[in-house]
Amino acid sequence: MAFSKVKVLSTFLNWSLQSPKPHCLRFFSSFIQPQLQVLDVYTGPNGLLHGGTLLRPWLLIDSSTIDPQTSRRIAAIISKHTLKEKKGSLDVPMMLDAPVSGGVVGAEAGNLTFMVGGPEEAYLAAKPLFLAMGKHTIYCGGSGTGSAAKICNNLALAISMIGVSEAFALGQSLGITANTLTKIFNSSSARCWSSDSYNPVPGVMDGVPSSKNYDGGFSCKLMAKDLGLAAAAAEDMRLNCPWTRQALLTYSELCKAGHEAKDFSCVFRHYYSGHDENL
Repeated sequence: MAFSKVKVLSTFLNWSLQSPKPHCLRFFSSFIQPQLQVLDVYTGPNGLLHGGTLLRPWLLIDSSTIDPQTSRRIAAIISKHTLKEKKGSLDVPMMLDAPVSGGVVGAEAGNLTFMVGGPEEAYLAAKPLFLAMGKHTIYCGGSGTGSAAKICNNLALAISMIGVSEAFALGQSLGITANTLTKIFNSSSARCWSSDSYNPVPGVMDGVPSSKNYDGGFSCKLMAKDLGLAAAAAEDMRLNCPWTRQALLTYSELCKAGHEAKDFSCVFRHYYSGHDENL
């Protein structure tokens, strides 16, 4: 995503050097996605935890979007290590899972939202860092809850985008322009982020991926990956989630059709064959 690793680490260094206890916190945010890659970052041959049980940083933060079980597993592994330098009464390091929402547009505008899971003490210590990079930070609960919140958020977003795109495509077929429907949606009960801030119809809104041939933004490939995490979580919980499965199928089909790198709002054009409109 646009909020690159360099920017993240730069923000951390500036924050850490101003801290009364430099090096008390390390922010490892690769924004890596698949669970196995994340585990490798921590436990692999060149991982952060390789080579002993002593750690210098008392707190590690990961902003990858992964399943809650993996976040909890990593937190448990980290808790089995010992701090090289004791921090008050704390001699065991902690981890926060802190995925972000807001996409490329939010990152560029500094409007990201951090969803954070882990020990509340650690969250409060890291909160200034989150607010230095984003506009909102929300404590979700214990380890894994930040990851859980992220996949639930993206599930709702995917279904919302599909629904809005379907409605726009149907409206165009019935002779109503997307511009007109946008005005109606945004002044009535259908209003949502997909209609008023990230409109999927080219020609309706400037500065969003639909105005740039769906380049940039949050790719269909990543959305399909997150929906896969949501579907797996629902299955683990034995919860019937038909719209999760349908949304996953929709974005999987877009990826197979060659649109995996396009922003997920391209579902309007490439799934529903919706038409561009003039401003």
